[in-house]
Amino acid sequence: MDTNQLPKMNMNASETGCCPSFNPEGWDNRAITFENKLFVKTKTRSIFHIPINMGSVFKRTMKNIEDAKASPSDSYLILSYDPSAWTSEHFIAIDKEVPNESTTTLTGKYQTKVFEGPYRDARKWVSQMAEHMKSSDKEMKKLYFFYTTCPKCLKYYGKNYVVAFAEVK
Repeated sequence: MDTNQLPKMNMNASETGCCPSFNPEGWDNRAITFENKLFVKTKTRSIFHIPINMGSVFKRTMKNIEDAKASPSDSYLILSYDPSAWTSEHFIAIDKEVPNESTTTLTGKYQTKVFEGPYRDARKWVSQMAEHMKSSDKEMKKLYFFYTTCPKCLKYYGKNYVVAFAEVK
């Protein structure tokens, strides 16, 4: 896979008018390389890793991205990382700068693994990803999660796919 490229997605496959239906094919056990890949960086507040203002933050941020016409046309990616039980950082892939939003770039090599199940299994997924990396003789620097659907769309689609992105040392 080329640098800064993600598996292609059918962005028109949304039956909800929100999140497109996620097809996990092409995402599991992938090596992905980012070189100055552009993202909007935003933060949400949490209580013991449960987000409390994610809806309002994402609504504002996504509107700014849409208004700037900065969304990639053939994929989407929101990487989430919890530096503490009280805050989460979210990195939303974009194609160009977005006014009124903080932008950053990510550079590194990442290994992916697809999980399916309820959000409460995240702690299990962290352990399973650590074991997966260890069995692959790779050392994990940082772990992000790509939650492929929002809670509303999860209820509609009936599947909750989450892609772990382990930054490799």
